[in-house]
Amino acid sequence: MIFVCKTLLKNTKINGITLFPFILLKKIEDRQNPILINHEKIHLRQQLELLVIFFYIWYVVEYYYWMIKLKNQYLAYRYISFEREAYAKEGDLQYLKTRKLWSFWKYLS
Repeated sequence: MIFVCKTLLKNTKINGITLFPFILLKKIEDRQNPILINHEKIHLRQQLELLVIFFYIWYVVEYYYWMIKLKNQYLAYRYISFEREAYAKEGDLQYLKTRKLWSFWKYLS
């Protein structure tokens, strides 16, 4: 389910965020952005694979690992395995039809 939350994401650089089972978008026109929606749907699949709670725990742990190692918030975010998979495959709108279980694993460095 997709919601537009202008006020919630207003003062952030975030265009979209997935909080299972919802996709929250900053702008109404982003509902028509297939790349952004696909990126967020990839996160929905990742969250399901890890029973949601373990996704969030892993996401935060991995973020802080990269933050300590790289000392850069943006790079730490981009190095998270879940984000690496989502960014790598967001343009492939058929990806979720053929995606194998735990595909994010190959994006761990």
